[in-house]
Amino acid sequence: MTSLIQRRTLARWAVSATLVATGVTAFAPAWAADEAPDMLVKRLSTEVLNTIKADASIKAGDINKIMALVDTQIMPNVNFQRMTASAVGPAWRQATPEQRTRLQQEFKTLLVRTYAGALDQVSDQEVAIKPFRGTANDKEVLVQSEIRGRGDPIQLDYRLEKTPGQGFGWKVYNLNVMGVWLVETYRTQFAQEISSKGIDGLVASLAARNKSNAGTKG
Repeated sequence: MTSLIQRRTLARWAVSATLVATGVTAFAPAWAADEAPDMLVKRLSTEVLNTIKADASIKAGDINKIMALVDTQIMPNVNFQRMTASAVGPAWRQATPEQRTRLQQEFKTLLVRTYAGALDQVSDQEVAIKPFRGTANDKEVLVQSEIRGRGDPIQLDYRLEKTPGQGFGWKVYNLNVMGVWLVETYRTQFAQEISSKGIDGLVASLAARNKSNAGTKG
């Protein structure tokens, strides 16, 4: 049986891989508009695994390279504004455009820096997509998957929305790792900050955490 520490480390890697996926996906933009959401997740997950395994610096958690990859490709398959807004909660509606921009920047940096260190756990893992129960008319769907390798499988599920217009048809807006939804987890943390210090206080807190993480991880 995989130990709890190992499972948590692999869970951190699973989120890291998803973040890196936002950069990798731009290599095949012509496919995604017509792809079913489960096939999209399968392809992207496989590409991410292969990319991490082949790139020693990403696998070692090179923050600059990971951040550059994410930033350069502008997260083509993630609705990060929706993800951030959901994590911030009702206070998002009162935030100014400048505050919203800062929140997205700091939240993205927090996620990348928090989980990047787990990428060195990538070895022989593979992605298995569970049977998809969505229909062609759905606007939002759940894609369930498992990361399989040594030890127990890691649950990694995605909530996606169908986006109108040209380009990518589906975008991720939430992740479930081992039964815990990422957005809801951060919403609880952020609500406490906002209650005591407001939006600017949350921005300052995220910036401080990112600065601390940068110093810790180099």
